[in-house]
Amino acid sequence: MSVKTRDVVIVGGGAAGFFGAITCAEALAGRGLVTVLERGPQFLQKVKISGGGRCNVTHSCFEPKELAKRYPRGGPALIGAFHRFQATDTVRWFEARGVALKTELDGRMFPTTDQSQTVINCLMEAARKAGVQVRTNCGVDQVQRRAEGGFRLGLSAGASNPSPQPTPAMGAWKSDHNKRLLTSSPRSLDCDALLLATGGCRAAVAGSLAAALGHTIEPPVPSLFTFHIADQRLEGLSGLAVERATVSVVGVKLKETGPVLVTHWGLSGPGILRLSAWGARELAAFDYKFFLRVNWLPDHNFDMVIALAQAQRELTGAKRVLNAPLGGLPSRLWERLVKTAGITEQTQWAGLAKPQLHALARQLTESEFAVTGKSLNKDEFVTCGGVRLDEVDFKTMASRVCPGLYFAGELLDIDGITGGYNFQAAWTTGWLAGNAMAERLAAKQV
Repeated sequence: MSVKTRDVVIVGGGAAGFFGAITCAEALAGRGLVTVLERGPQFLQKVKISGGGRCNVTHSCFEPKELAKRYPRGGPALIGAFHRFQATDTVRWFEARGVALKTELDGRMFPTTDQSQTVINCLMEAARKAGVQVRTNCGVDQVQRRAEGGFRLGLSAGASNPSPQPTPAMGAWKSDHNKRLLTSSPRSLDCDALLLATGGCRAAVAGSLAAALGHTIEPPVPSLFTFHIADQRLEGLSGLAVERATVSVVGVKLKETGPVLVTHWGLSGPGILRLSAWGARELAAFDYKFFLRVNWLPDHNFDMVIALAQAQRELTGAKRVLNAPLGGLPSRLWERLVKTAGITEQTQWAGLAKPQLHALARQLTESEFAVTGKSLNKDEFVTCGGVRLDEVDFKTMASRVCPGLYFAGELLDIDGITGGYNFQAAWTTGWLAGNAMAERLAAKQV
């Protein structure tokens, strides 16, 4: 068995792992060897597909306490971390490396190119300049603490067939040492400091490495997902969007307001995804079978809709109810709710009976839908669960259990709502871990 030594090894070539590697290598300035190992064939795969291929880099929330409120799990632990590196720092970091960001109306921030490859190229080039060594198709299946300190990593069989991700930045990886790293095939690596940034704990191996080093893993469940609903009111409306609606889970205190999108399988959109994030564990306990209540006019309650309808009747009593939506609802959705309330196509506002009016008000403010399951939302494959937060020092992202071990990204029991928050947690925790590992190595060299 061939064993090679590295000063720092990062397991996981995603956003958190790469950011940690770049930060560490830049801080070391050539005084240590930083290596990134990625189990899959490509680095930064989640960056590539996020935001519909545009990469939602962060969110324009620049106050640490407010930013931390966007995390159903991990928010309190992140407050101090965000005081050290938050969205403002992320914007500056990327802009200093030639990637300008823009802010959309909902606060999400994207590269001005609207291409995730811009972000990938930036990270790859920064890693190259900093001297980070990289390897794809190289998983870590085992980890042991060495008696003399540091770690020995057992590499997967895929390590014998490395295949670097082809990008313009990779093409610039010219040094002979890096060429040797990418074509050699050791079965083990030793390192002084180890950063685990393997992403969410959906894969058993992701949490097993941390568990093998003494850490507790909170059980993982999906955090951002859409709802399966089979209901005649939604049939044929796929693609229809409501700009604001309030969605809540009947029987528990889960409620969110935001855009809602009708899909082929039910309901999605930011409002639904936020609800799924905050209710990740409760909805998993329900086996994703529950009743969803929707207020399509979130600024109105039942009585307010009654008053609004009466005003409509006085102003345009001759108009048919079907042709005169309240509250700016999309006409196709309005038609479904009107028919569900038992109102015929020919009924005029002036002729609307009280029982029909009350039924319509209930449909508008208290529509209930039976949820029968879930689907992951496109690229939003976020999980809650992971390494228990009280076992990690959030000033450095260092393990409180195992010296020399660090964590970053979604492997931790941290997850944010949709909108760039999960990437921000990755940048922040990666930056903290990278600096801390560099300081550890610098102290040993003194």
